[in-house]
Amino acid sequence: MDLSVPVTDDVKLHFRHRPGTASPAFLLVHGMASNARMWDEVADHLAAAGHAVYAADLRGHGESDTPEKGYDTPTAVADLVAACAALGLSEVVVAGHSYGGNVSVRLTAEHPELVAGLALVDGGWLEPAKAFPSWEAFAGALRPPALDGATVQSVSDYFRDIHPDWSPAAIEAAVATMRENPDGSLSRRMTLEQHTSMLRSIWDEPPSPWYPAISVPTLLMPAIPKGADPQWADRIRTRIETTTATLRGAALREYLDSEHDLHAQHPRRVAEDLLDLARTVRQARALH
Repeated sequence: MDLSVPVTDDVKLHFRHRPGTASPAFLLVHGMASNARMWDEVADHLAAAGHAVYAADLRGHGESDTPEKGYDTPTAVADLVAACAALGLSEVVVAGHSYGGNVSVRLTAEHPELVAGLALVDGGWLEPAKAFPSWEAFAGALRPPALDGATVQSVSDYFRDIHPDWSPAAIEAAVATMRENPDGSLSRRMTLEQHTSMLRSIWDEPPSPWYPAISVPTLLMPAIPKGADPQWADRIRTRIETTTATLRGAALREYLDSEHDLHAQHPRRVAEDLLDLARTVRQARALH
């Protein structure tokens, strides 16, 4: 079910919704230059277990509106808060992928009444100022690729080549991060200026200052890349453990030999881990 939810006087967010009655509901937040459809297969498993699921398209992404301004973490959080109010949501399990993890951290810290559990899917600990020598180097590395001559078919073929274990639905979702034009060509949904604004927010506003304010059950779900030798894998673990040291009581579930888009590559396993987090949330409620 598709929902269009007003979050300001002139901006509506699009949600992919699956109904359910089991508690808690799930709020799924995609990463930068991604979209809600990337969560579809995870959402199907969560809904099959009886849970309501709301997968958001952030502004400028997917089927949500693309206003001129507002491409930063505080605005993304404000949009989700307004959407939760409109949808009547509270005490959800929020799962954020990549930059969506950063957004989810701040949402949880600033609005504890809305979030009962937090899952960070290979994100939520992004601190590029510690990984890049300068803002310019970071912005250059994450500059969106040119789409000259790109078509739905050519990009679908490309994604199938580099993600051979993704389902057809996941490939279609990845292509949907771009806008399909009437002639079959593809274009970016955001302008370069809007994309750069989001990058600047990631650079200027790391999530770690918000960790001490978070007390809900939290699950860290990092990807350990395929081919990572033990030393490389240990560096990833150490970086995450050091960065999230002030995130109290967080549990760690590693995904070995995996890609950044865990929800596309391993939807059943991601869903199982999120359902396990939901059980932990229910147990924590029972103790209070």
